[in-house]
Amino acid sequence: MNNCDTGALIKALRTEKGLTQAQLADMLSVSDRTVSKWETGRGCPDVSILPALSEILGVNVEEILKGGIKCNDFVSGNMKKANYFVCPECGNIVLSTGNASVSCCGRRLLPCTAQKADEMHEVKAEIIENDWFITCSHEMEKEHYISFVAFASAGEIKIFKTYPEWELQVRFPKRGHGLLLWHCTRHGLFYRAV
Repeated sequence: MNNCDTGALIKALRTEKGLTQAQLADMLSVSDRTVSKWETGRGCPDVSILPALSEILGVNVEEILKGGIKCNDFVSGNMKKANYFVCPECGNIVLSTGNASVSCCGRRLLPCTAQKADEMHEVKAEIIENDWFITCSHEMEKEHYISFVAFASAGEIKIFKTYPEWELQVRFPKRGHGLLLWHCTRHGLFYRAV
């Protein structure tokens, strides 16, 4: 951690939020002189203050400590290249069209790496009334099931949340070719071109 970089970031973010040093200090129950010391690199925020400072400034604690925010490069709009993040604790699904720092339930999530389906995880995709009708014989028990099914084309993603103890049956409008993706709670993300 470099105090000068961290201080410069705090100042930039405080200014961006339209806050004075005194206002930020009041929100954190510290003196404005303390905020001034941080911003000039003559001190750094106490660990106990970092979560509140992070929330007020709208950045992760990690970025405050690094003293900088890295912007993502522009990513093309091809939705077939989207990243899927799945929380192992609560099952939350987060979708990103580019690189992202994602956390849920206090854990940093890594993007799922899609793999070709093996025999156990294969889905059946048939065309019925101009829709893709997706079914699967995968078990749908509380501890082991397909948590979502998605269809990604170049310009859009349709995603269906599926639930344990329900039969897996999903319909997607058939609009050209795309990528069918599904997530097993034990074995990860699988894909198939359709």
